[in-house]
Amino acid sequence: MNPVNNMSKYSLRSWVLVLALAPTILVGILLGAYFTINRFYELEDTLIAQGGNIIEPLAIASEANLLNHDREATKRLLAAAQLNQSTLVKSIAVFDANNQLFVTSHYHKDFEIMRYKELLHNLQKTEIEHIDDSLILRSPIFATTPSSNHADNATQSQESIGYISIIINKERALLEQHRAAIAAFFIVLLGVQLNLLFTFRLVKHVTHPITEMVRVVAKIREGKLDARLEEDLIGELDLLKRGINAMAGSLSEYHNEMQQNIDQATSDLRETLEQIEIQNVELDLAKKRALEASRIKSEFLANMSHELRTPLNGVIGFARQLIKTPLHASQVDYINTIERSATNLLAIINDILDFSKLEAGKMVLEKMPFGLRETIGDAITLISGSAHEKGLELVIDIAADVPDNINGDAMRVCQIINNLVGNAIKFTDHGSVQVKLELESQTAEQVVLRCDVIDTGIGITESQQDYLFQAFGQADSSISRRFGGTGLGLVITKRLVNQMGGQISFTSNVDQGSNFWFTLPLSLGQFQIGDSLPIEKLKDKTVLLYEPRVLSHAVLSRQLHQWHTKVTHHQHVASLLTTLANVEAPFDYILLSCHGFKDVKQLVNTMSLAKSHTACLIALYDCQGPEMLNQVIRPNADAVISLPVIEHQLARNLLYPPKELDMPVPQAIVAPAARQPLTVLAVDDNFANLKLIDTLLNELVTTVVSVNSGEEAVKQAKIRTFDLIFMDIQMPGTDGISATKQIRQDSLNRNTPIIAVTAHAIAEERELIFGSGMEGYLPKPIDEAALKMVINRWIARPKFTHFDLHTLNWELCLTQANHKSDLALEMLRMLLDSLPQTVESIQQSLNQHDPQTLLSTIHKLHGASCYCGVPTTQRLCQEIETALKRQSRVADLEPEILELLDELTKVESAVKQVLSQLSAEIIDDQKNGLL
Repeated sequence: MNPVNNMSKYSLRSWVLVLALAPTILVGILLGAYFTINRFYELEDTLIAQGGNIIEPLAIASEANLLNHDREATKRLLAAAQLNQSTLVKSIAVFDANNQLFVTSHYHKDFEIMRYKELLHNLQKTEIEHIDDSLILRSPIFATTPSSNHADNATQSQESIGYISIIINKERALLEQHRAAIAAFFIVLLGVQLNLLFTFRLVKHVTHPITEMVRVVAKIREGKLDARLEEDLIGELDLLKRGINAMAGSLSEYHNEMQQNIDQATSDLRETLEQIEIQNVELDLAKKRALEASRIKSEFLANMSHELRTPLNGVIGFARQLIKTPLHASQVDYINTIERSATNLLAIINDILDFSKLEAGKMVLEKMPFGLRETIGDAITLISGSAHEKGLELVIDIAADVPDNINGDAMRVCQIINNLVGNAIKFTDHGSVQVKLELESQTAEQVVLRCDVIDTGIGITESQQDYLFQAFGQADSSISRRFGGTGLGLVITKRLVNQMGGQISFTSNVDQGSNFWFTLPLSLGQFQIGDSLPIEKLKDKTVLLYEPRVLSHAVLSRQLHQWHTKVTHHQHVASLLTTLANVEAPFDYILLSCHGFKDVKQLVNTMSLAKSHTACLIALYDCQGPEMLNQVIRPNADAVISLPVIEHQLARNLLYPPKELDMPVPQAIVAPAARQPLTVLAVDDNFANLKLIDTLLNELVTTVVSVNSGEEAVKQAKIRTFDLIFMDIQMPGTDGISATKQIRQDSLNRNTPIIAVTAHAIAEERELIFGSGMEGYLPKPIDEAALKMVINRWIARPKFTHFDLHTLNWELCLTQANHKSDLALEMLRMLLDSLPQTVESIQQSLNQHDPQTLLSTIHKLHGASCYCGVPTTQRLCQEIETALKRQSRVADLEPEILELLDELTKVESAVKQVLSQLSAEIIDDQKNGLL
């Protein structure tokens, strides 16, 4: 509690009384106690001194009588001494050397208390003992005998022959002590009374006027400005009274003036408020117009991006088709240039679409399990070619404690890293680009990762750094001409990082490079996504590592040491050749970089020498063209790993080395593969895209039916049965979503797999695709290999006709499991195992009207349904969970709960069918490399 508040509870009168009386009473008590106690000790010391003055002469005088055993003389001596001090001395006794009573002044009934209780030789001087109201003094009696060691030096030796004991009466001393205490008490009492008298007069002349001043000030504070102090006061109090009266007068004048100003200001304020109200209406209208303009702009960007992408997909697709035809070398170069240019333009349009989605707040992030190391490695591999072309050292350094199984949006994580690494490569002419991934913090369910992209490029000046994260802006206007680009990459990256809950920033020095870093909070996955490799088999394996570049060498060396291998390091060709020439025992593995050799001949000779010292020579390649790779590197190595080295790729090559050399395939005319006996429907409103997919499909299947509208697709589906349907999404009139729903409702192809052909399969668009009844999607521009994979996947699948695809969609389950078939099956098995307990818990909660238990059960089921391809179950769980969180009653949700229980019965049956039919086929597909 605040001491100031406690002090404010007491009045000034109380404080004056306390501060005036307390010190006086305290000092009076202390002084009275001091002098009284001091008087007590003085009287006692005086009594002891008087006793000593009596006993010590008697002890000397009794010596001769005690030696002569003259009791009568001793008795007369004691009697005379007692008579002289009759009021002080009660009794005197002499004891001999045997502590026996020799003589006493008169009989005393308690003379035993006068006897010395200890050995007589311990009594060497006068001793004092207090017993009740008496004081006993005992003094030894010595027999003095002269002795001499020399004629001129005589001393005396003393021998105790007894002692004398006196009882002193303390009554007079006690009486004097009591008188002193009473006198001190009355003196203190008199002082307190005088202090009270002066204190009350002080209260009358000081505190009472101050109390009146407080009362008047309180009235002034309440607004009674006519209150005044009228009493005559003394000293400074009179000056204070005049000051308070003057202050009240000034406040009264100020109040009157202020009231006039308030009236005037109120009148002005009314006019101003009317103007502000008009302006607010205008601002509200302007805000609505701005929001509408922003919405129209976002829709325009999205629509224009789609419209631009559609013809570009045709350009890219037909360019790839044209490359497969016989062409001159210059024509191939032209077609490659067209394809690269169209691809770059498509990337720019995709950036504009991403930016518009982020700006409109419509970017939806996925949360699916993925393998972090494999995902990052695949992302950087796609752009590593541009680093190799410029001769840059590209390094991936992932700390060992970073977990691999993560839940999140893998595509957006790759997009962030690609943007930052792509920029680093673009603005670095020589040196290195390093990607470092570290664990910043970790809990039971979440990790926070930090990624640094460090380059040795041109750097950024301080004046240019403020423009980096602005849309359509770059550090320097000349940079856009030199390096190209829209300036959207970094702003998209920043907004993606922020939307994921992370942070992004950078440090940079001109001509020294930059470090762009970001942090991302990601949830931990419950399942092993990547391949589980027996890393423990590499323990104590011998590895010779040659990599002259510092960063790559450090990363490879650290990784090999983490696997507990025995590494021999080399960063110079000379030392490598010396080791290979002198070593006798072979190495289990040799990792050989293609850098640092003076010519091709030295490289080939070194590889041949290295191969003679190991059963597995792995070449680390990023420094030559494809001719060098196929003609020199591959024929002389057991395996080739492209830099930057991916951790799982390196481990896989070490654990499972190739048995045969990867010799170049001889150039020969490969007969076209036999077409599948399938009838396929292709739907697209764009002529170029329709022609492209028709051309590609005719190379893969026997029969292709092409239509350019959703209405025509519905008609064809009603009159003809197809094995596969490829459906464009955005079409005028009946779009792909509506056409799919109509085909599912009433046609001959209700169970035919329908594959969406979309230009930009973002998360919300994929949810819409799978929610409409489609089984999968094929991204544009259409790639022949991807198209073939889709066809192979679906022609090998049994057609599930016993349940609705909204109950269980295997393709959606695959997508939610990051296209890991074994993981998707494991998810379905876990869901199937949990259904009996879940259904029982829901029924009990419904019968007992227990919202808390029901909410907990539905929440767990909702989480499981997000990874198992059960759209209807997921939707019902979301609706019920949302209603329960809004405090809805269980009874009000009974229809939805019963619908959910019926749906879970369907899900259980569908999951059992899928598990029984797909388990064996998934294993076969994995062996054949289809999944």
